[in-house]
Amino acid sequence: MRILIPSVQTPFIKGGAFYHIAGLREALRLKGHDAEVVTLPFKFFPESYISDIMDVWSRLDFNSFNGYEIDLAVVLQFPAYYVEHKNKVLWLIHQHRAAYDLYDKKKASAAAKNLKKKITEYDIKILSKIPARYSNSENVSKRLLDFNKISSVPLYHPPFGEKNFYCEEAYNFIFYPSRLEELKRQDILIKAMKYTKSPVKAIIAGEGGQAENYRRLIEALDLKDKVSLTGNITENEKYVFYARALAVFFGPFDEDYGYVTLEAMLSSKPVITCNDSGGPLEFVRDEENGFIIPPDPHALAGKIDWLYYNKGKAKDMGRYAYESYEKKNISWDNVIDNLLKDK
Repeated sequence: MRILIPSVQTPFIKGGAFYHIAGLREALRLKGHDAEVVTLPFKFFPESYISDIMDVWSRLDFNSFNGYEIDLAVVLQFPAYYVEHKNKVLWLIHQHRAAYDLYDKKKASAAAKNLKKKITEYDIKILSKIPARYSNSENVSKRLLDFNKISSVPLYHPPFGEKNFYCEEAYNFIFYPSRLEELKRQDILIKAMKYTKSPVKAIIAGEGGQAENYRRLIEALDLKDKVSLTGNITENEKYVFYARALAVFFGPFDEDYGYVTLEAMLSSKPVITCNDSGGPLEFVRDEENGFIIPPDPHALAGKIDWLYYNKGKAKDMGRYAYESYEKKNISWDNVIDNLLKDK
């Protein structure tokens, strides 16, 4: 089949959605399909830009291009999922979170209120008409049902470079690779290191809008010897950090899916996450393959120390994390079989 994947991307930023879509395109091609990604730029403000780009996508007809008929459009993201096509399947990564679970009615401007109304109307009207609806996690399906009364089936996929993750004997550090943004909450880990009694250090990889704030926090708490901000790292460096970590902390707020959880499990490492972290809670089992804690530095410090003083049990938890991943049937074959069912 000839398949198009409509997409949006913020220039110079490659997050989870970028790798998700690249993985889908590659998996479709390996199955013998002619798959392409069509991308338009996106930015989160002002509201007028978002409103305009919604209208642009809703007017785009992807049924044919220069005599080439397009058999299927796999739509994943706001607002690219508004595109016109006679045969669409939805595999939802995320909606526009600012209009839903991050929306603050009291602080919202008139423009934000109008945009929320428009997004809600568009989402209900267009997504409800797509007969085959999937999401990338239970958390994303729940949001779609709660906010729009539209059902979907969770369909897990592997992280980028799935076969490259491995495990080595652990060193004394906790690893957290992710964009340095407020919702990712790296500050919980930084603050926790002030309360740890063990010699464990924290390695935080990535760049983002909170980088300077985190540097100031580390300095203010006098944690230069205990917390390292590495900036961006290569894929090979990432595999090594995972392989040698004592454990992985991933404590975002209400994450859609969260590759970090799966990458840690593939590396046979226990994961510490928070009880409001969303997606990771679909994989982490408290005191079995990791820990689920409140988003509190003291609670995190206690678990970090426990892992250090119980390294044998920590290793067992990591082994169970890998086994837990295997039992989930997380594979591109399963994804493609479902997305193309009856197509």
